[in-house]
Amino acid sequence: MSRWKYPFILLGGIGISNIGAWVYLIALNLILLNETGSPLAIAILYILGPIATICTNGWAGSFIDRINTRRLMMGLDVFRALSIALIPVLPSIIYIYVLAFFINMASAIFQPTSMVYMTKLIPEKDRQRFNALRSFINSCGSLIGPAVAGMLFWMGTPYTAIYVNAVALFFSAFIIKMLPNVDAKRQESKKQKLTWELIKNDFRVVLSFSKNDTYITKIYLLFSGTTIFMTAIDSLEAAFAKGVLSISDTHYGFLLSIFGTGIILGSMINSVFSKQLAVKHLIGFGTIFTSIGYLVFYSASGYISAALAIFLIGFAVTFANTGYLTFYQNHVPVEMMGRFGSIFSVIEAFCIVVLTILIGLIAELTAIRPVGLIASVAFFLLGLLSLKAVVGVKRGAYFKKEAVNS
Repeated sequence: MSRWKYPFILLGGIGISNIGAWVYLIALNLILLNETGSPLAIAILYILGPIATICTNGWAGSFIDRINTRRLMMGLDVFRALSIALIPVLPSIIYIYVLAFFINMASAIFQPTSMVYMTKLIPEKDRQRFNALRSFINSCGSLIGPAVAGMLFWMGTPYTAIYVNAVALFFSAFIIKMLPNVDAKRQESKKQKLTWELIKNDFRVVLSFSKNDTYITKIYLLFSGTTIFMTAIDSLEAAFAKGVLSISDTHYGFLLSIFGTGIILGSMINSVFSKQLAVKHLIGFGTIFTSIGYLVFYSASGYISAALAIFLIGFAVTFANTGYLTFYQNHVPVEMMGRFGSIFSVIEAFCIVVLTILIGLIAELTAIRPVGLIASVAFFLLGLLSLKAVVGVKRGAYFKKEAVNS
C-alpha cells in the first residue's frame, strides 16, 4: 500500500480542485446572469474554454516537456487562485470575460501538464486502477461541487463561493507541493528557450511520431472523437429534457444526479476489477454503450426512459475513458506527451466549437430530437470503429503490456 501513498495524495488534490471548479463555474454563471440577465452571456462563457485551448495549446506542449511539471502545476494553481479572487472586485463584465479567458488558458495548460506528471508518478501496472479512481473522484466532485455551491450561496453570495474556490486552489497547490519531484533528474543544461523555431520543430516531431505509429494516433483520435461528440450532443441535453420531454427543473437535477451515480458505480467496478478488465474491451465496448445511451436518451418518451439512458451514459463512459487514458499513458512517450496532447487538443477544441455551433443551429432551425438522434447515430458509428480498431488480431501487441500488467 506504500506505493499508493502519493497517488492517493494526488487524488485528494484532484478532488479538491474538481469541487472548486464546479463551485467556480456555478458561481460565475450566477454572477453573469444576475448582472446581464442574458443567456447569451452564459453561452459566451462556455465558448471561452475551447477558444483558450486553441490559443494556448499549440505552443504549451513545447513548454511543458521542458519544465518541471510539479512546479508548473503549483504555479498554475496559484495563478488561477489569485485571478479568481480578483473577480468580485472587477468593475465590469468585460473585465470578467478577459480574466475568465486567462483562467481558462491556465486550465488548458494545467490539463496536459497534470497528465505528464501522473504518467511519470504512477507505475504502468497501476495506471488503469488509478484512472478508474480518478473518474470516481471526478464524479464525486460533480455531485458534491453543486451541493457545496448551493450551501455557500445560502450562507452568503456567489462572490463568497468565488473566494472559497480561490482558497481551494491555494490548498490544491499545497497538496501538489507534498508530492515527489518526478523531474528531479532533469538537467538544467538541457533547458531551451521557447522560440517559434522550437515550436515548429516540436510540431514536426509530433507529426513524425504520428506518421510512424499511426495506430496510436488512430486510437487517440478516436478518443478525441468521443469527447467531441459527447460535448456537442450534451449541448442539446437540457433543451431536450425540458423542452421536449417537459421535465421540471427538480427532475432535471435528479437526472444529473443519476448521471453522477452511473459514473460512480462504473468507476468503482473499474477500480475493483482493474486486473480483470482488458484495456481494449474498455475502449471498444465503453464507447459503443456510451453512444447507445445517447440513442436511448434522444428516443426517450418520458422521464423513466431518459433516466435509464443517462445512467447508461454515465456508467459506460467511465470504462471508455479509463481505457483510452491507460492506452495513451502506456504508448505515447512521456518525453513528448505534453507536445502530443497539446497539439491534438487544439484540433479537438476547434472541432468542439464547430460541431457544437452546427448542431445548435440545426436544432434551432429544425427540431431537437431528430438532430440529437442523427448525432447519436454518428457517435454509434464512431463506437463501431473503436471496437473494430481494438479487437483486430494484428493489434494484440499494443495491448500485450496491459494484459501482462493486469
